[in-house]
Amino acid sequence: MFDMLRAPLGRRAFLGVSVASVAAVAAACTRSGGSVESKAQAPTLSYTPTGDTKPGPLSTVSVKAEGGTLRPGVALTNIATGKSVKVAATPDGTTYTAAEPLGYGATYRWSGFADGPGGTWTTLDHTVSVVDPDSTMSVVVNVADGAEVGIAAPLILKFSGTVRDKAAVERALKVTTTPPTEGAWAWLPEDNGSRAHWRPKEYYAPGTKVAMQGALYGLDHGDQVYGAADVTSEFTIGRAQIVKASAPSHRIRVMRGDQVYLDLPCSYGEADLPRNVTRSGIHVVSEKHEDFAMSNPAAGYFNVRERWAVRISNNGEFIHANPQTVGNQGASNVTNGCINLSLADAESYFRSAIYGDPVEVSGTSIELSAADGDIYDWAIDWPTWQSMSALHRT
Repeated sequence: MFDMLRAPLGRRAFLGVSVASVAAVAAACTRSGGSVESKAQAPTLSYTPTGDTKPGPLSTVSVKAEGGTLRPGVALTNIATGKSVKVAATPDGTTYTAAEPLGYGATYRWSGFADGPGGTWTTLDHTVSVVDPDSTMSVVVNVADGAEVGIAAPLILKFSGTVRDKAAVERALKVTTTPPTEGAWAWLPEDNGSRAHWRPKEYYAPGTKVAMQGALYGLDHGDQVYGAADVTSEFTIGRAQIVKASAPSHRIRVMRGDQVYLDLPCSYGEADLPRNVTRSGIHVVSEKHEDFAMSNPAAGYFNVRERWAVRISNNGEFIHANPQTVGNQGASNVTNGCINLSLADAESYFRSAIYGDPVEVSGTSIELSAADGDIYDWAIDWPTWQSMSALHRT
């Protein structure tokens, strides 16, 4: 009898609660006789770039949740390789952005969830395709990692084409020196492509460490020609060696700091014709060869073997051995513009020289200039050099 009466009591209690709940919901959904929507809205998503726009590898690629937050685990995945790129979230969790360069021509898919109020959510499902340029631009750096160079060594970037947006490229180049050394980039005239040189205001201090980072991959160099790869160069400045080369003295003095390391008799350009004048100004050692075949059509000789040849400019000026002028060395200038030494003296100098050593020629009638090759950096005064930066006016 007791058990038979429990069910109706329990049912009446349940029905009472249900009616009250319905009444409460009805009260919550009415206002002055009208009704309002009580259903929670799922978050909406916006993607950058929008539409079918193809970004560059360095462009901002992101997803943002409105009315909610993105759940940890949001991914941006290369569809072809299945590899996810690094993404970074804002502190409030509303936005995720690609945090590393994307690949040329690759297509990526956003995946994950955005959580909203009341247990609502929205699924991420969006693709973005990166620009696939018709051509990219590469660059060659003249100083290799780990090299030891002279105190006048310029750092040279030679591009495979013409850089139209030089300011953008220069902003992507960072040079760090230890100890700090004042220096600047300059864009020199085109030479089958653009070239940017970095040099210090004054000669480097011996032992200076130099590091250059060029974040050029994916960077628009102008006209949608993008950088093919990043570039770096880390090198050290060696001992302070300067060649003091006074043409009237018929000698060269190789200085190590304040000390005379070598004092050698020599012969400079005869100067009977402009092409036979050894140029005055700060030259830079750019290369050296134990044996070198020299040609000078204007002087009438071709592929003459010369020993212990150290190039100091691209107009054909070398410091090298020439046994035929030994009788003039130390007494008169008879060459076609080079600085001649004896075999033994030329070898001694050759073994002392490294890339970037300055050779300071003085006492001749023609100054070193842009007409004399690609390394005439020190012939340009500092204010002019600074004005040759693409960022000088900006």
